Amino acid sequence: MTSDATTEHQPVALITGTGRRFGFELAKALLAEGYLVLAHYNSSRDGVAELEESGALGFQADLTDQQAIEKLISEVRQSTQRLDLLVNNASCFFDNERVNADPQALAAVFQVHVQAPYQLINGLSELLAANGNGAVINITDIYTDSPSTDYIAYCAAKAGLANLTQSFAKQLAPQVRVNGIQPGPILFLPEHDSEHRDKVLAETPLQVEGGLEPMIQAVRFLRDNPFVTGEFIKVDGGRALRI
Repeated sequence: MTSDATTEHQPVALITGTGRRFGFELAKALLAEGYLVLAHYNSSRDGVAELEESGALGFQADLTDQQAIEKLISEVRQSTQRLDLLVNNASCFFDNERVNADPQALAAVFQVHVQAPYQLINGLSELLAANGNGAVINITDIYTDSPSTDYIAYCAAKAGLANLTQSFAKQLAPQVRVNGIQPGPILFLPEHDSEHRDKVLAETPLQVEGGLEPMIQAVRFLRDNPFVTGEFIKVDGGRALRI
């Protein structure tokens, strides 16, 4: 991959975790807007293959591996001379039982949610600043502010990402803006049964599953508003009011 992969005026976005769900749908939306999308994935290529057919460039990297992240940064630098948008979306959602039984799972929670975003923002800051209006959007969680006792490590890692968001917002201003989105019940997982869904929606003031479009709208707002940095938008149907 070379630096002529994009034209001089074509906007470029790097999104982590584009194989499915929000990362995949956001990548499709940005491709439709004319972006060159750099689509990161770890193990699943199903969604990424479809994105590549629409013009995206796929980049494989295990975000628990520091050297793999550095390789990803190098590949991005070789592929483009600008980076307008970086969305740190990749996640691993492990509960206490999982991380207590597996030290690697515990490490992965912090590597994926804190270490990898730190390396990517730090390593790509020059590209983000190249046009004087770069934007970073970190996907955190409503449990950043009110942690769940069932997902202690996950919540702590997301809180670390929130702190990192504000630190980089200070450091990279005025050339780069850094913000976060705190999603709530956007899209239930396949393993969530009807009892779980009903309980979550009953605890959510708007009482609906949000879907992915509200998240994409939040990305557009944070990307396009030139006077917002170091802030977080809750896209949760009001659920954070009750946890």
